[in-house]
Amino acid sequence: MPIIKAYTLPHPPLAVSSVGRGKEKEISKTLAAMDEVAEDIAKLAPDTIIYITPHSVLYSDYFHISPGSDAVGDLGRFGCPSVRFETKYDTELIDEISRIAELNEISAGTQGEREASLDHGVTVPMWFVNKSYKDYSSVRVAQSGMASSEHYLLGQIIAKAVESVGRRAVVIASSDLSHKLAHDGPYGYAPEGPEFDAVFTDALAKGDFLSLLKIDADLRERASECGYNSLMILAGCFDKQDVEAKLLSYEGPFGVGYAVASFLPVGKNEDRNLLEQYVEHALGESEKRKNTEDGHQTLARRSLEHIIQTGQELPVPKGLTDELLKERAGVFVSIHKNGKLRGCVGTILPTTSSVAAEIIQNAVSAGLADNRFPPVGASELPFLVYKVDVLKAPEPISGPEQLDVKRYGVIVTSGAKRGLLLPNLDGVDTIEDQIDIAARKAGIRDGEVVALQRFEVIRHE
Repeated sequence: MPIIKAYTLPHPPLAVSSVGRGKEKEISKTLAAMDEVAEDIAKLAPDTIIYITPHSVLYSDYFHISPGSDAVGDLGRFGCPSVRFETKYDTELIDEISRIAELNEISAGTQGEREASLDHGVTVPMWFVNKSYKDYSSVRVAQSGMASSEHYLLGQIIAKAVESVGRRAVVIASSDLSHKLAHDGPYGYAPEGPEFDAVFTDALAKGDFLSLLKIDADLRERASECGYNSLMILAGCFDKQDVEAKLLSYEGPFGVGYAVASFLPVGKNEDRNLLEQYVEHALGESEKRKNTEDGHQTLARRSLEHIIQTGQELPVPKGLTDELLKERAGVFVSIHKNGKLRGCVGTILPTTSSVAAEIIQNAVSAGLADNRFPPVGASELPFLVYKVDVLKAPEPISGPEQLDVKRYGVIVTSGAKRGLLLPNLDGVDTIEDQIDIAARKAGIRDGEVVALQRFEVIRHE
């Protein structure tokens, strides 16, 4: 039996009356919509509710599905330990999701449990559901650090597993929208906050999952959302199906966007092969990017593509500019995929005979040897974006007052420990942050005596 219905619900703890203590009245539209969803679920009487949460254990390259036969949780971290939750897990469905994921080479399963207790991404929606309906089992699925398309693929896997075991299942995507809607909100304000929420809620109202897949990753990051990929898993559950979508409410009085929506499958539609359409769109965008690359970026891209496709390092090509062939400098190569860092390796001072050789060396290392990420695979190559920073020689400075986070990078040294941070990075807005991050990268502790150097870069992006 296919998934019978799905919903997106927010998870503000203050929506629970014991936590809100009257403040929840300021989101009365959200509360009414969540109660409406709970009553709808009670009428559907599902066997299983699949909760997709951004607040369970999150791995960069793995979807964690909570193991075991049952779970408990409470709202103790929000001052209400007496508000408790218990649920039985649908172990057969969990096993089937894991099995089909493995068959399809999707990195998902029950390994790596760090916190068995239910998180508030589950318990807040569950509090509303349980007011109207309790006779169900649960599955708890966490987001990952992987691309939105990978989340969509997991949704397809979940739908296949539900049908395989014959469950009447409902999906709840737990998702708050932008956290940057108000200057006096807990996270401050960014113009991208309202912009993201407007695009997102418009797509929810229309059931336009393709537009959601295409949302710019930089917009998402600047808006500080936490539920986009929960919705991507939900969307994948309805691949090649028409859905009747309803936006039941939206509001954000506390500086965080809360949306409630429902999605009812209404029939097969092979033309809604949205992931295939998105991949075609992404490939088109990749070709456009190649046409705007400069020589440094093209060399970085060709270097990684060549070694992955042939197993051999790219020789320094002929016909490059004198800057690339005759100059020597430290170089950092950063690789991004879907707006997220995919690898970054660099050298402070030159280690090869030319800038070109430095780029080739560091592009390969960024793609295959940055131990923060798995090696780049051949299927990822069309979706990668390259940035090359050529470093000018560092110079010692007497103190932080000689730094400028936009203009200068910083090198922080203490004994044999040395950390570097490039200039003009998103999210690094103060000199103090810049020095602190560089020191932490090197393992330099507070109170250690440090020496500072600054450097400028020529950025190719």
